[in-house]
Amino acid sequence: MHPPRILLGVNIDHIATLRQARGTRYPDPVQAALLAEEAGADGITVHLREDRRHIQERDVRLLAEVLNTRMNLEMAVTEEMLTLAEAVRPAHVCLVPEKREELTTEGGLDVVGGFAAIAAACTRLAAAGCEVSLFIDPEPSQIEAAAKAGAPVIELHTGAYAEASGEAARQEHERIAAAAELADELGLIVNAGHGLHYHNVEAIAAIPGLHELNIGHAIIARSLFVGLKEAVAEMKRLIIAGQEAGFVAALDAHDHDHEH
Repeated sequence: MHPPRILLGVNIDHIATLRQARGTRYPDPVQAALLAEEAGADGITVHLREDRRHIQERDVRLLAEVLNTRMNLEMAVTEEMLTLAEAVRPAHVCLVPEKREELTTEGGLDVVGGFAAIAAACTRLAAAGCEVSLFIDPEPSQIEAAAKAGAPVIELHTGAYAEASGEAARQEHERIAAAAELADELGLIVNAGHGLHYHNVEAIAAIPGLHELNIGHAIIARSLFVGLKEAVAEMKRLIIAGQEAGFVAALDAHDHDHEH
């Protein structure tokens, strides 16, 4: 049976980064979100940070009203953010770690260490009608804790894979694949993202069982040269090609196993 088509969530944070650099009204991330949807994005991801360095509360509220797909709101586990999510009720909420000094999210959420607060947040968000995802490193202990915390979805942090090369990249890829398999066995929906770009995404898309990839910086950077709609469409083509290659490889392996 052919697996469901892998989805692409487009993160538009860096459209807002450009806007905030000059304090103007443009470029508008809401406009970018609608263009990304037209190009085939299956969802729009935004990270409302505590320091409001890019996405603003105005953006979140407008996106909730105008998106034709669905919003994935990335946020820290704080009372301020939980209260906002309960008011806005985005379709998806991804809980992420957050440090003011970091350029971008540097690692996965420590579900083991912060279990009580994270489990309570999952309960509150589910009551508000949000599907909760936990952004975690591909480690068995964190995956098991995520399942126990009541999150139906995890997003595997692919940053270590994206930064590695050669044998190290191969090992990180195997680590992500093993994590996806474990999460699937525990009944979790498995997404992945962070640091994925046009030259490394196909191998991740080939991993069986992945539901969605969330990608931002690479798409926004590419859009400077080809336009946002083409940048989204290019990424989607690569993701689907990677998934198809993985499906063919799995069939070949299955046939090979049954020949012996």
